[in-house]
Amino acid sequence: MLLNMIFCSYLSVIKWLQNNLIPCPFKKLTGIDCPGCGFQRSLIFLLQGNLKQSVYMYPAAIPIIITVIIALTAKIAPATKQSPLFFRYAYTFTGVLITASYLFKIINRY
Repeated sequence: MLLNMIFCSYLSVIKWLQNNLIPCPFKKLTGIDCPGCGFQRSLIFLLQGNLKQSVYMYPAAIPIIITVIIALTAKIAPATKQSPLFFRYAYTFTGVLITASYLFKIINRY
């Protein structure tokens, strides 16, 4: 019974997220996707367990989430000794992936 309630509330959260996506002000003003367009839908696909569709929608979503989790963990628990070089590589990889996927999207669209 408890598992059923958790599952139903999980589904209602996903449904709420689908119905309340935040509109992109950059796209609204220019008509062009911004580098972050697709992240929300990708996150919803990821929460639904559809990894392939999530990566297709926005390839940088998973690296962004992992990078944020690592950065928050290091901030909250500084006892973990991560090298600053590791963070630099994580941030650089995520930034390059965001830029590459955005350029790919723009080139294929126009």
